[in-house]
Amino acid sequence: MDFGVVLQTNPPAARTIALAKLSEEHGFDYVWTFDSHLLWQEPYVIYSAILGATQRVIVGPMVTNPATRDWTVTASVFATLNEMYGNRTVVGIGRGDSAVRVLNGKPSTLKEVREATHVIRELANCRAVEVNGTTLQFPWARTSAVEVWVAAYGPMALKTAGEVGDGFILQLADVDIARWMIAQVRDAAEKAGRDPDALTFCVAAPAYVGTDLAHMRDQCRWFGGMVGNHVADIVEKYGSSTEFPTALTDYIKGRQDYDYNEHGRAGNTHTEFVPDEIVDRFCILGTAEQHIAKLEELKAIGVDQFAIYLQHDNKEETLRQYGETVIPALRDHVTAKG
Repeated sequence: MDFGVVLQTNPPAARTIALAKLSEEHGFDYVWTFDSHLLWQEPYVIYSAILGATQRVIVGPMVTNPATRDWTVTASVFATLNEMYGNRTVVGIGRGDSAVRVLNGKPSTLKEVREATHVIRELANCRAVEVNGTTLQFPWARTSAVEVWVAAYGPMALKTAGEVGDGFILQLADVDIARWMIAQVRDAAEKAGRDPDALTFCVAAPAYVGTDLAHMRDQCRWFGGMVGNHVADIVEKYGSSTEFPTALTDYIKGRQDYDYNEHGRAGNTHTEFVPDEIVDRFCILGTAEQHIAKLEELKAIGVDQFAIYLQHDNKEETLRQYGETVIPALRDHVTAKG
């Protein structure tokens, strides 16, 4: 299993870069960031500094969207970073949440997600692609290679991830829900004539290593509110009678207004509706041994990467515990002498 960390690009940027370096030092494989240019600093600028300050971590957005950035510009950014730093980027993409809603916009359609995924992948992999009725290709890109992973929750979005994504990003760590969603993505990939085993399955959620359960829950409750935004869209479109897991659709019944000024922030004031049970199911909380136990369950159902949303007050200690105890326990073990 690979491990990633998801950072917000809060100022100063030097702090984000330092956390990225620390993540690499503790054995993490990926460094992701939010992509919401009004709420936080511009991540695409910071990626270059992270890549320059590290040696091996793979860097990218969790997640960008087709609405707020021109697709060819997104492809150019990642192709340029790859040419500079040696193919150490990945693109996570979804319909869009905070980045578009702060602008009073709406999430992109799945058709746009499909088309953007294709355009970004082809251009950033040094291939020609049709855009607006003409054939485009970067004349300067020679070695760039990048994957595009699709973030999804709803039935049609899961289908999209299976049909066009190089990977699937699920932003919650509930084992039962993850098992169901991974099955949907794998089924869609197989029906589209793709090899499901060729996709990367990434689960992302807050992880807090500690013993004060009440405090950890309060620090991570924001995540249930963020997930609730996407689930509310699903319920609005499909209704509550869909085959979608009821653990997701039931808890948002108490959801009211959502303030994006507090998006992704520990201790925010508008996620009281999220019950402790959901925090425990969606996140990974507790001792290092409890983290290992849940991650073993996720690994067993096909999760290839676990990415920590590191939006709480115990960042460095959680990274240390993962580096010294959790990550080694989940790696494939090789003995020096048989």
